Amino acid sequence: MKRIAFHDREREAGEIMKILDAEPSLITFVYGPINSGKTTMISHLIKELPEDCAPFYVNLRGGFITDYEDFLNVLFEIDEAGGVDNVTEYAKSILKDLGAVSGIPIPINLFEQIFEKKDKSKDMFKYMEQFFVEISKKRTPVLIIDELQVVGDIKIDGFLMYKLFNFFIRLTKELHLCHVFAATSDSLFIEQVYSEAMLEGRCRYLLVDDFDYKTTAAFLEDYGFTDEETAVAWEYCGGKPICLVELVNAQDDRRGKAEEMLKIRRGQIEEIVYSLEARDREMFDAVMRVLSEFIGKENVEYKYISDGIKFLVGKNVIFADSANKELRPQSKLNLLAIREVMSSV
Repeated sequence: MKRIAFHDREREAGEIMKILDAEPSLITFVYGPINSGKTTMISHLIKELPEDCAPFYVNLRGGFITDYEDFLNVLFEIDEAGGVDNVTEYAKSILKDLGAVSGIPIPINLFEQIFEKKDKSKDMFKYMEQFFVEISKKRTPVLIIDELQVVGDIKIDGFLMYKLFNFFIRLTKELHLCHVFAATSDSLFIEQVYSEAMLEGRCRYLLVDDFDYKTTAAFLEDYGFTDEETAVAWEYCGGKPICLVELVNAQDDRRGKAEEMLKIRRGQIEEIVYSLEARDREMFDAVMRVLSEFIGKENVEYKYISDGIKFLVGKNVIFADSANKELRPQSKLNLLAIREVMSSV
């Protein structure tokens, strides 16, 4: 199997660098269809950040989170050797050798103190603010929370998500202390954030989409694709990175591999839709109405998230772009599979 190199995301990287060149003022939501390369892009950019930035990357998929204790264990990088009781002194002590870290560093004794408190969130946010204040005296903190939707439904003395948002607002809009990037593939989560206007005037949205044709062709050229193979890849996969990688690795019969992937995806969507028919006829009809929109179109405008849309987005069949109020299949493969399913109705 070939090792797939990172392919340039010039537009998105440029937008992020412009954000980092300015004073922290807004939360940046990094969103897009599933498997469009958000996490890969973020991981690559972290390595390319200028020296005056101090990135702190937290992937909430890194642990099973059901309560504050789980969340704290994923959020923080516990320094077992750290014996400092003072946040300021600890931040100063690690600044010299601080590189990109997975989590926010905290000495074990301070971490245990937070665990002992009844109101863990208050002490957690207090520590983080003091820590970032000290870091900001030498470098600009950049906090990146990946898969933020994981904690969307955790409720302990109120929703954890709202407490996080309020803290992010304080770090950016109020204190101008730290850049905050929140990444997610869950378009229902983004829709909730967008529609409830809880962050109106306090955030921006950065779409990391599948590759366009030019980028796709350049990517495939690096792996020796012929013009015919590139045409097949675009026909079946569009610019979906993970789908293109499958074709890169299928060197002997790329059209056959593409047809196999389509057959599998069609079967999956049929199972999703027709198993619903037996359970909930009303929802089945609503879902079929949404899918029928894609028989002649690749993109469909919407005004609100109906039950049918919510079902299909939740099953990763379609993607809801909240910022542009647009629906589309999660991939070109999904579009073709949807059309094949609908042709047999």
